[in-house]
Amino acid sequence: METKATMRPGQKGTRKLTARFGERLLFVRYRYDEKRKKRFTTVELIVEEADWTPRPAPIVPVQVDYWEAALQREVKAAGGKWDRDRKVWLLPLDQARKLGLERRIAPG
Repeated sequence: METKATMRPGQKGTRKLTARFGERLLFVRYRYDEKRKKRFTTVELIVEEADWTPRPAPIVPVQVDYWEAALQREVKAAGGKWDRDRKVWLLPLDQARKLGLERRIAPG
């Protein structure tokens, strides 16, 4: 089976399904089976909604030398906090990756 079209609610070809399922409708897909010469219409629906709290990203120690003032400003702008005792910046892992600082992550 091959999917030839994926559409969002409100687009041409989804209006009847949008009227039927309303806000719960996420996507409409048209799938084709060449052997059986059939077209299938599938929908993706929201069936349940619940509160959810994402886990915070782990905090990693990042080494930035004292003469790298521009990089220190970038780390601070990304949410980094200076750890005076360990002499490293503490930064969420996803932000460290976004800044390309994976190689500067200090052990422990």
